[in-house]
Amino acid sequence: MSVLDDIIAGVREDLGARRAHAPLEQVKEQALAAAPARDAYQALGGHADPAQRDTTLRVISEVKRKSPSKGALADIPEPAVLAAEYQAGGASVISVLTEARRFGGSLDDLDAVRAAVQIPVLRKDFTVDEYQIYEARAHGADLVLLIVAALDDQTLASFLELTHDLGMNALVETHTEEEIARAIAAGAKIIGVNVRNLKTLDVDPATFGKLAPLLPADAVIVAESGVESTVQVADYAAAGADAILVGEALVKHADPRGTVAEFIAAGTAAKPQR
Repeated sequence: MSVLDDIIAGVREDLGARRAHAPLEQVKEQALAAAPARDAYQALGGHADPAQRDTTLRVISEVKRKSPSKGALADIPEPAVLAAEYQAGGASVISVLTEARRFGGSLDDLDAVRAAVQIPVLRKDFTVDEYQIYEARAHGADLVLLIVAALDDQTLASFLELTHDLGMNALVETHTEEEIARAIAAGAKIIGVNVRNLKTLDVDPATFGKLAPLLPADAVIVAESGVESTVQVADYAAAGADAILVGEALVKHADPRGTVAEFIAAGTAAKPQR
């Protein structure tokens, strides 16, 4: 069993417990009654006409306590405070880990962050059931994570359609050429290239430069994993990233607000001019 398979098995078990407490119809009602979702595609610089897009690098800043590869990262007793620091530093989106077993997250963290910031919020979890998408919207999330490696084509397309029906966006995560082709075929507009190998958890930042040219011009391209310094941020931006998703380098830093601002400046300076 791969790391991804093991995580998803736990996600399904925890999901079953939540579903028993709050049936799908109840969660649907809460999702439809929630305030309208914010436009994450636009917040990340997306535009139907690629020529109208600017060259500012966007940052998706993550509230992340631990990870399968690194273990404990930070306590984060007040995720709302951290999220507010990210927003003040110029982050375009706040990502909140809600997976409990491997990442130490929760829906309570999502609620706290949603109440603290005005920018779009990503519920970052391993989405394997439509229940989680309705649940994300019910808790105020504006976009969800869809991992291509965890979904077949039909499920990926139906989940993407559901997010759009709810007024949300999805960050569709890819790792290979084949997964990028599947994401494009499903109609993804925010596509992440995660340079972490899901089987070994090894990180190879060079993977981004190899895969980014395969993505369509109207997609928002997000570089995921391997962000440790402004040098890596600049490399990703120069290779075509419109945004970066970064957690560890921020939660472990004494000045998350300043670090977000530094990453934006470094990436923007490195992006090719139109």
